[in-house]
Amino acid sequence: MTRGDARELAVHLIYSREFTGEEPRQIVQDRLDEEYYAHLAEENEIYAERPTARQIEYIHSVVFGITEHMDELDGIISKYSIGWDVKRISRLSRAILQLAIYEICYVDDVPDSVAVSEAVRLVKKYDSEAGGFVNGILGSVVRAKNAPAVAGEPVEESAAEQAAVTEEV
Repeated sequence: MTRGDARELAVHLIYSREFTGEEPRQIVQDRLDEEYYAHLAEENEIYAERPTARQIEYIHSVVFGITEHMDELDGIISKYSIGWDVKRISRLSRAILQLAIYEICYVDDVPDSVAVSEAVRLVKKYDSEAGGFVNGILGSVVRAKNAPAVAGEPVEESAAEQAAVTEEV
């Protein structure tokens, strides 16, 4: 199983939470249970191979992180999805966007370009018409993150930077 596959599993779990409201720990534990996982393999090829311990750690951390930062992530999606209410975006596309934005803002070992390309790959797999929409939003997020501050304007800290400052105090 690749990290891309682990990313897709994470999207499935994030998406499932929209319907079940389960706590992150419970949904990860239930869906990765060996017996349940084997049953899923009959329905979707992504479940043919079990994730490694490292991949389970990644899945666990992003599902928890997205749950913890859900309002912030939806706010970012809303900011860059001009003319679209976040609730009008399909739940699966929103889950993919949440994961990619979470990786861009909080996962140091995932380059921004990988987060974007993986998100576009996933959304095209499940909703071929949403690829440009997702790519546009994520492109705006990355440009805003990497934009140099204009002289004389206050620098807006990212939530990750604000959290780091808070933890240092």
